Amino acid sequence: MDPEALSAALLAVVTPLAEARRQGSSEGLTAADLPLERPKNRDHGDWSSNAALKLAKKIGANPRELASEIAAGLENVDGIASVEVAGPGFINIRLDAAAAGALAKLIVEAGAAFGSNETQRGNTINLEFVSANPVGPLHIAHTRWAALGDAIARLLAFSGATVAREYYINDAGAQMDRFGASIVASLRGEEKPENGYSGEYIDALGRKVLAERPDILALSSDEQVKLARDLAYPHQLAEIKQSLAKFNVDFDVWFSERTLHAPGENGEPSLIDQAVDRLREQGHVFDEEGAVWVRTTDFGDDKDRVIRRSNGEYTYFAADAAYYLNKGDRGFAHKIYLLGADHHGYVHRLKALAGAAGDDPDKDVEVLIGQIVSINGARLSKRAGNIIEMDDIIEWIGTDALRYSLERSPADSPLDLDPDLLRKRTNDNPVFHVQYAHARTHNVARNAAASGVDRSQFAPELLTHETESALLGALQEFPRTVAFAAEVREPHRVARYLEELAGLYHRWYDNCRVIPLGDEPVEALHRTRLWLNDATGQVLRNGLDLLGVSAPERM
Repeated sequence: MDPEALSAALLAVVTPLAEARRQGSSEGLTAADLPLERPKNRDHGDWSSNAALKLAKKIGANPRELASEIAAGLENVDGIASVEVAGPGFINIRLDAAAAGALAKLIVEAGAAFGSNETQRGNTINLEFVSANPVGPLHIAHTRWAALGDAIARLLAFSGATVAREYYINDAGAQMDRFGASIVASLRGEEKPENGYSGEYIDALGRKVLAERPDILALSSDEQVKLARDLAYPHQLAEIKQSLAKFNVDFDVWFSERTLHAPGENGEPSLIDQAVDRLREQGHVFDEEGAVWVRTTDFGDDKDRVIRRSNGEYTYFAADAAYYLNKGDRGFAHKIYLLGADHHGYVHRLKALAGAAGDDPDKDVEVLIGQIVSINGARLSKRAGNIIEMDDIIEWIGTDALRYSLERSPADSPLDLDPDLLRKRTNDNPVFHVQYAHARTHNVARNAAASGVDRSQFAPELLTHETESALLGALQEFPRTVAFAAEVREPHRVARYLEELAGLYHRWYDNCRVIPLGDEPVEALHRTRLWLNDATGQVLRNGLDLLGVSAPERM
């Protein structure tokens, strides 16, 4: 019996009790109104519910008396061994071994689909993350968002949402001109311009530009900068894509900022021009002192925003507005932005922009702010000179250890990683602890096959050892953990769940044999335990995949 089936049984018992006190009305009671929790103390049973405490006042009942009535009804449900009432009205439920153990077969048969759910079905989500300027290598801050953004996308998709991973390429604006000027300075052997870019990667890009256009230095200064910028930019963007691929991160959309500024194919206004007109139609644009403003204070912003200056130039806010509207035009009802700790000011701005566009700021746009991450002993990049590059960190720590460690803490918590720990092959290293548990399940399966133990029998009523009960209880929690992690955009909940599951599996392994000792015959218990072993491996594998981390079969 899984949590969904138990919730349905609880609802079936509670509904008539509520209706009896409400004279035929249960007021649309659903399973969501009847929470189930796994007790921390296994002596209290497999599941606990405070349904009686939640409903008693609403339906005019004594909590403990209502709990006793619910307990009496649940005792008649197939698969429930016993029900006890504790304290002021808590209900502790113990499943019989067969009902609890049946989950092992269900998991193995579901395979990679186990844990998937429909809680996000119908949501069409644009998830934008990383979005680094294409003027240099990705660095440590981008690395955290790459890991978290990709894991959030995986969780949302596994929970039924339609998700597009999007990278906004900031390939327009002053930073691109400084990028081009920095490359020209490198070619000329001159000092880089103020606020320009330096490092060996700039020199390398300069050599590529020179190879493509040997005549570049014969052009005018403005032409040199423009040509260097436009020729080097694709090379730098390609490197960014390669770095992300090494990190198991793939984007569905690479959106160029330049497309917002470009006129339409048939001479139509640019997307930015159109955005101003559309916001004006919504009634939130006004003109003052020759400039065009958006009245974002109507939606909680700290000040109104200039969208076009008095000299006719558009602001960055104009591009933000056009980009936001374009996402909606492409069918994305919900937009999620993952931004760094230095972008707190964007939260009110984006929500105000959603309101000005006629959307619901509290529903249609979501901004997640991440905190800084540091790595003990990390050195600045030799190529870039002033940053810690993503590629260097991946080479040093490894993709699996780096992704897992970045995902196992909440995004809004500052993070300080210990590379020495993350490279250890001991259970002190969280990613090793989980991956080793998965590899052990495969080792058990290989040894079982060699000993003649297969899955030809399944007798879940035999899974009575206390470590089996604990392990099955944890396996039951996986779908709910995934659904909740997707809902709150917190991959760390999956990572912490996997660590708990790995620990329970190791304890079960130490106490329960899948392979007979010596000349003992292979019995139904051994075969049934192989189902439980393989079910645990499947859940570990599914969870690691949601984090973009490999599940090795040997370690």
